[in-house]
Amino acid sequence: MTSSSSGLLTGTRPAGETPAASRTAARRGRRGLKLVRWVSPLVLLLAWQVVSSAGLVSSRKLPPLTTVWRATLEVAGNGQLGDGLAVSLRRMFIGFVIGALIGAALGVFAGLLRWGDASVDPVIQMIRNVPLFGLIPLLILWFGIGELPKLVLIALAAGLPIYINVHTGIRHADPQLVEATSVLGYSRWERLRHVVLPGAASYTLVGVRLGVASSWLALVVAETIATDSGVGYMINNARDFLRTDIVIVGLLVYALVGLLMDTIVRLIERWILRWRAT
Repeated sequence: MTSSSSGLLTGTRPAGETPAASRTAARRGRRGLKLVRWVSPLVLLLAWQVVSSAGLVSSRKLPPLTTVWRATLEVAGNGQLGDGLAVSLRRMFIGFVIGALIGAALGVFAGLLRWGDASVDPVIQMIRNVPLFGLIPLLILWFGIGELPKLVLIALAAGLPIYINVHTGIRHADPQLVEATSVLGYSRWERLRHVVLPGAASYTLVGVRLGVASSWLALVVAETIATDSGVGYMINNARDFLRTDIVIVGLLVYALVGLLMDTIVRLIERWILRWRAT
């Protein structure tokens, strides 16, 4: 084994390589990875276009990318896409906020108080182990087929991961720091403000990120069930008219908006936890 390869395996710098050269190689490696992240989706889109245009797959099942683009312009021009996306985002926002507030409050309650943990956590764990989408028939029986069951499903999807992470973050507070605050005469509120909650911040933000992803997925499922508005309604309506191109447009919108929301949450997480890099 050569010295360069052994250096890669052990994480050490090969003999004779300067720190500046090492940093330059690392930057080149990062640029290469970024390039791959952009190239691989473009290759997939190109393959899609070639396969569809060449007739290797029926255009009714997989329309060419150019057809999907024309469908995108069509639904954007007649207002279907904008109106549907606005309705879907409003549903997701309302359901997420409700679920996040309830999940965070229960997480703090169960994390700080032993009897709160004993009374709340078993119930949450039972609900968590029930397949979320298996609750849909029950929600329809309870609340009908209007907006309420959709919001309840989204709130559950958001609240559960946030509760679990807030609860875990509080429970994993550094005991030495907590003991130090007791010695320094901190009140319970000061201990909570300066030690417990900052220590749980990273867990909480992971829960928020998971909650955003779960609630968006719940929205996608909820909008396929007896809805008359939203991106899901646009997809179902296109299915009834055998418009595969519009169905794909709706699915791509779901994917891109979900990716955008995850990116925003990650940037917020990085900004809030910037003190960890100092």
